[in-house]
Amino acid sequence: MNASDVMTKNVVTANRDTTVKQAAELMSQHRISAVPVLDKEGALAGIVSEGDLMRRVEGAHEQTRSWWLSLFSGNRENAKGFVVDHGRFLKDIMTTGVTTVTPDVPVGKIARLLEEKHIKRVPVLESGQLVGIVSRANLLQAMAAQPIVHVESKATDDEKRNIVLGALAQVPGLNPVHLNVVVADNRIDVWGIVNSNDEEDAAKVALEAIDGLGEVSVQLGRIPNYAWGI
Repeated sequence: MNASDVMTKNVVTANRDTTVKQAAELMSQHRISAVPVLDKEGALAGIVSEGDLMRRVEGAHEQTRSWWLSLFSGNRENAKGFVVDHGRFLKDIMTTGVTTVTPDVPVGKIARLLEEKHIKRVPVLESGQLVGIVSRANLLQAMAAQPIVHVESKATDDEKRNIVLGALAQVPGLNPVHLNVVVADNRIDVWGIVNSNDEEDAAKVALEAIDGLGEVSVQLGRIPNYAWGI
C-alpha cells in the first residue's frame, strides 16, 4: 500500500498572501489541521498547521519583555520572532523546507517519516505538483480498513505457501530469498535469517494477519557481524 492509496486528494490549499485569519477560517470550515501554501506557479512553498496558529495565540498572551532584557538577546532572533507572532500573512509564519513524498512511497515508510521528524502529515508531490496529503489519520484509517487475509480450507499447500511468502514480502527489510517456508499437515514452518529482532517481530505480525493457516512456527536466526566484515 502506497501514498496514492491512502492520501487525501482534494487538498484545501492557500497562497503566500492568504491572511492568518483566513487560514484559521479555512481550517475551521473544512475541519482540517493544516493548510499547504502554494506559490504563484502552484508549487509547494510551505505549510501552516493548527499548531502554528495555537503557538501564535499563546505568544500573544505572553508579557512583553523588558527593554533591558532584550539587550541580551540577538536582534535577528527578536525580529524573526516578532514577524512570526505578528505577521498578517502565511508567508510570514509558514514552515518552509517541508518534508514531502511521492505517490509511490509505501505507507510504512511514511509512518517512519512522521515518527522520525515529529510531524503529523506529509504533502504528496508528483512532478513537483501537489496531488495529495497523507496524515496520521489517513494511516490509521488505512490500518483499520486493511482486511485480514482468509485462507480457504480447501487451499492447497502450495497456495498457502504462496500466501505466506506474499505476506512476508511486504515486511520492510525482510528478504524472502533468505527464508524457507514449509507447509505440511496444516502446519507452517518458516526458517531463515533476518537482521534484527524487529524484523522477526514484523514477520510474525504479518503472518498473524492471515486467518486459516493452521499452526505457525517462525524460527529466524541472525546474520553474525563477522559475515558483514564487522
